[in-house]
Amino acid sequence: MHSRSKLETALERTLFASRWLLAPFCLGMVLALVLLLVVFVRELVNEFAHIQSMDAEGGILLALSLIDLSLTGNLVLIVMFSGYENFVSKLYVGDHEDRPGWMGTVDFSGLKLKLIASIVAISGIALLRAFLPLGDAETPVDGRRIFWMVTIHLTFVVSGVLLAAMDWITSRSEAHEVAQPPDH
Repeated sequence: MHSRSKLETALERTLFASRWLLAPFCLGMVLALVLLLVVFVRELVNEFAHIQSMDAEGGILLALSLIDLSLTGNLVLIVMFSGYENFVSKLYVGDHEDRPGWMGTVDFSGLKLKLIASIVAISGIALLRAFLPLGDAETPVDGRRIFWMVTIHLTFVVSGVLLAAMDWITSRSEAHEVAQPPDH
């Protein structure tokens, strides 16, 4: 049996306890969520004042803006809950009826995929918002800006596909290792 020194035990306990240093980051995400809510409400109130003069394109842009903020809020919530549960401690809220079904089931790999999928969705909405005014003769087309927005969006899409492929390869190799009989 391996004998452990007091120094080794103390070091390992300190390292394990250091996970609590992430808790303030989770609290910071709560504040980020509050700020997103303030921006959401401000956007809604500001546009509501112009509802009489709003055309279809304005309504679509408002909806896209609110969806964008909502997706970002969802992303913050997923990262906050999953990050806390994966790296700090389990969240014990009992059998609360409002507990999201994914809580406690999103591992780091799933978190990465949810994160990149949300970023792709947010980027896609930003791209759509940039494309909508292009048919308007009064709005000059900034081709360079559109080019970079498309390039960045495609970078996010390719990154997401590569992350998913890497996770799939990893899961296949881990399943293969488990299925192999031990060498005698």
